[in-house]
Amino acid sequence: MILVTGATGNIGRALLGELHEAGAAPVRGLTRDAGRASFAGGFEAVEGDLARADSLKAALEGARSLFLLSGWGAEAEVLAAARQAGVEHVVLVSSITVHTHPHMPAAGENLAVERLLQDSGMAWTILRPTQFASNTLWWARSIRDEGVVRAPYADVGLPTIHPADIAAVARAALTEPGHQGQTYALTGPERITVRQQVAAIAAASGREVACIEISREEAHRQMASFMDDETADAVLDLMGGDVNEELLKVRDTVPRVTGAAARPFRQWASEHGAAFRWATSVAERTIT
Repeated sequence: MILVTGATGNIGRALLGELHEAGAAPVRGLTRDAGRASFAGGFEAVEGDLARADSLKAALEGARSLFLLSGWGAEAEVLAAARQAGVEHVVLVSSITVHTHPHMPAAGENLAVERLLQDSGMAWTILRPTQFASNTLWWARSIRDEGVVRAPYADVGLPTIHPADIAAVARAALTEPGHQGQTYALTGPERITVRQQVAAIAAASGREVACIEISREEAHRQMASFMDDETADAVLDLMGGDVNEELLKVRDTVPRVTGAAARPFRQWASEHGAAFRWATSVAERTIT
């Protein structure tokens, strides 16, 4: 039995699809609302909350492998519950910043979770992805409403990764031998700038989209409405304010582990072009 947490998210849903195509069974997908979830292959939807380890008892029953997302705050309790339930192998999604920016608070938190897992007595595989292609969904409203992206560091190129490639590596780690005890840094196949991402989204959505570079200070003010100052500073550093060679490095981990080329950003954009198209009515603009 494989338990996939975050099953309705960008990585989890893709992982369920990968496991279905690989013929893996049985598989469960963890979600906060099992009544509203349906998964590839008819995989079982189970209810639970990663922030509350006591809610995972039913989901963990019989599970021998666990796909776990870091960052929910109750990882110590979740790992203890997993071990008690008989889980033998955990594939953990951490962050490449553990290696590239260890001074950042979030990187320290991810490293602490990695060490908890390594000391848990269960077998482990750690995935450290770089910036997600899906982060560009932050721009969806301004693209739909104004046809504009305003962003700092518009010409800094980072090896953005398609979430489905994280899922593909996770599938290999969960179903194939040779991945236990491994830590994998994951990137996309090439560096791509904000300006190039905007151009790819414009092509995929069939509309003109302008890219306007703004200052770090203006970007910070925009972020203040949905994240604290420390988080905003960390995000801006990773967007271009504090890049280094390790963050910029394109790695071959995805093709080496999966046997398939890593997906370029333009593929992600083509798959999600509808998210950036015009709102069709005032009502739609209100609810999106």
